[in-house]
Amino acid sequence: MWRFLIVNVLTLMLAGAEGFTFVLASPVASQQFQFKSATFVFRAEGCDSTAPQITATAEGIVKGERKSVELKVASGPKPGIYAVFQNWPPEGQWLVNLKGACGNMTAGAIVPIGPKGFIRESSKILPRPATDNEIETTLRTQGGKK
Repeated sequence: MWRFLIVNVLTLMLAGAEGFTFVLASPVASQQFQFKSATFVFRAEGCDSTAPQITATAEGIVKGERKSVELKVASGPKPGIYAVFQNWPPEGQWLVNLKGACGNMTAGAIVPIGPKGFIRESSKILPRPATDNEIETTLRTQGGKK
């Protein structure tokens, strides 16, 4: 009987436990005036105990040359809401590589950027930072679609 109860309680705890992750949205979704001109906004979920540590880089290929640009992740007045603004060149193929840490949990996202902004359908939300191979593959695939 006790074993049955313990197994059920543990199952419920695991089912209810949220992992640390990112949720992407258009700048309008944030309802924050200061994010109106952002490339995209995102929410960090599953990080209740501390503020997550989040970094972003723009990874691209311009005229056949690989480029990397450090980005500032802007936080808004609402906790857990962040924005990424474009400060990379307009030419070439680009994506944004998000990396996050919350305690011992990690999260990542690869967010392709097209002529009209971020491409939600091609974005990849990961339970860990993206690998160099995943970034290169996404850039090559994205370049083939242009």
